[in-house]
Amino acid sequence: MSLFITFEGGEGGGKSTQANILVERLRKEKKWRVIYAEEPGTTLLGKMLKEWLRDRNRSLTLIPKDETQLSLIEQPLNDNLLPDILLHAVAPRAELLAFTIARAQLVEEIIIPNLKNNNIVICNRYADSTTAYQGYGRGLDLSLIKVTNDVATQGIKPDLTILLDLPPEEGLARKFGTREEDHFEKQVLDFHKRVRNGFLTLAKEEPERWLVVDATQPKDKIAGVIWERVSQMLLRKP
Repeated sequence: MSLFITFEGGEGGGKSTQANILVERLRKEKKWRVIYAEEPGTTLLGKMLKEWLRDRNRSLTLIPKDETQLSLIEQPLNDNLLPDILLHAVAPRAELLAFTIARAQLVEEIIIPNLKNNNIVICNRYADSTTAYQGYGRGLDLSLIKVTNDVATQGIKPDLTILLDLPPEEGLARKFGTREEDHFEKQVLDFHKRVRNGFLTLAKEEPERWLVVDATQPKDKIAGVIWERVSQMLLRKP
């Protein structure tokens, strides 16, 4: 039985917490193999993108290591056969493509193989985050984002997307002072409001796929709402 569940939402909504709670609860059932992934992260490209987002003043040089991997090196190689790909400076389209490349690797190497093996895949962020952040937040053309998402995901859509909805002011306040702010957390409040509106718009467009949860509630109550929906899906799955 394959099942693909994603967690979405703005900063400070508790996505990682709730995703891990669900993963552990499913694993305790000992009926399914459960795979946890996150964006950006999990794959090599995703981890490198995550580091870049934490410090956009840092230039990352990527070169092919073998047929399927890329590696990070400290200094560029003077080799015309291995051109350097430099990720530097803030450019919305470059940002979009960077996420698309990392997602393509995640889908190809993690999501598709595990769904084919009838496993449950839980992913912390997925294509909807790109639509919300780069589309509604940054103002890139939504049709362009759809094309890039379609290429990266190969048409693989979640069976369930859980939106942990939280006012941006509260979400940012939760994270303030916990660690150094990353690239997205430094954006103006209006940006985060546009992102939230984007997520809510997407949820309204596909209500059968989305579960919108009030993330201002206590952690245990949120987990209970999520488990109720997921357990119903598990009963319906062959």
